[in-house]
Amino acid sequence: MGPLQIKELLQQTPDGQSVTLKGWVRTKRESKNAIFIALNDGSTIHNIQAVAAPGQFSAELLLTVTTGSCLKITGQLVASQGSGQAVEVKIDDIFVYGTADVDSYPLQPKRHSLEFLREIAHLRPRTNTFSAILRIRHALAFAVHKYYNDRGFFYLHTPIITASDAEGAGEMFRVTTLDLEKLPRTDEGAINFKEDFFGREANLTVSGQLEGELGAMALSKIYTFGPTFRAENSNTTRHLAEFWMIEPEMAFFELEDNMDLAEDFIKTVITYALENCKDDLAFLENRLAEEDKNKPQNERSIPLLEKLNFVVENAFERLTYTEAIDILLKSKPHKEKKFQYPVGWGIDLSSEHERYLVEKHFKKPVILTNYPREIKSFYMKLDDDGKTVRAMDVLFPGIGEIIGGSQREDNYEKLLERVHEVGIDPETIWWYLETRKFGTAPHSGFGLGFERLVLFVTGMGNIRDVIPFPRYPKSAEF
Repeated sequence: MGPLQIKELLQQTPDGQSVTLKGWVRTKRESKNAIFIALNDGSTIHNIQAVAAPGQFSAELLLTVTTGSCLKITGQLVASQGSGQAVEVKIDDIFVYGTADVDSYPLQPKRHSLEFLREIAHLRPRTNTFSAILRIRHALAFAVHKYYNDRGFFYLHTPIITASDAEGAGEMFRVTTLDLEKLPRTDEGAINFKEDFFGREANLTVSGQLEGELGAMALSKIYTFGPTFRAENSNTTRHLAEFWMIEPEMAFFELEDNMDLAEDFIKTVITYALENCKDDLAFLENRLAEEDKNKPQNERSIPLLEKLNFVVENAFERLTYTEAIDILLKSKPHKEKKFQYPVGWGIDLSSEHERYLVEKHFKKPVILTNYPREIKSFYMKLDDDGKTVRAMDVLFPGIGEIIGGSQREDNYEKLLERVHEVGIDPETIWWYLETRKFGTAPHSGFGLGFERLVLFVTGMGNIRDVIPFPRYPKSAEF
């Protein structure tokens, strides 16, 4: 199974046993008494120190051992003489797999800005910050699959190329094999998509939800976890053009069941990260504290571990949209006109309103329900008042909405009416409508943008820093 990784070596009891290390040089330091090489292979935030005697290796070889170079070191695992680590390796032999030129390797041992690191996304996983983020991202993805598997859900692979727009937003990436220089035209002059690969217009999916519902109407409980795409020209710290979505859909779940699942799910996966990513989270917490030192007191963030435990340990506050609007209307920022966006029944709450409810008013995560039908998607179940729908959004500190979901409309006539209302051609989703004709059942589901979760758990400020190769307007490098 390959050599032992540095994470495993650091946990061994040293008794001079022979070991082999493979990894990349973080730093090399030479003193009168020894040469110290810090090696990292990505398995842990911690480097392992390898020590050689002066004159043990030729100057020519040591010139190739620089930050970024890749080595195989054989030696003996011994108790460390220095502080900060329990073990180190007394070097017997060094083999250089690949050199890294000091003048051109951009990751020299100094502080780099996150903006600069985005420009070298092919190398940034080698930094402490990004290796920690990627390990946490992995742990969270594993926790997601474990959570649903342990509760009898089936993982459904919904299509990435689709002809439906689940959100009705229209901001979709088109998929085509047509020659853009010689587009086929109909007699009316429109593009003739019948000559395209699928014989119709096709796009990259914005959500696996609609197809997920089809699975739930046969398997009872399913979840999707896959890439989704939004072609909105948004250059914010919270939006990506390509991101990953987790979308459970459950037959026989009503709104209350949906809220219970969402709360339990998010608490469980965050708990998994707290238990399994201690070193990486401690590193990111310290990094955040260092950044906050330069900010005024009122702009400093809650310490990372405190914030994560705060979510795990508190029951989420549940209230209706209407109750939330009343709270906002009575709030100090509204009365003093401090909110950037106006407050009133019928508005789509902005991030500042959501964060006020979570951070200032309730001081805990919030689940808002029963939103006005006009600001929510066509597939949400109408309440008896005809004005609101059985929607639910989970709001988090520092981030606003992290989960959006609802009980789905299971009545064929009501759903068809809503489809016409929002201007969707029923022919394009005939298959979706048919599930309401053949053995319809109450069902619910929600969506969680995976990167929003990783952003929250890592404490990072920009969503472009929690996915290996971010896609956003004018950027599809790497």
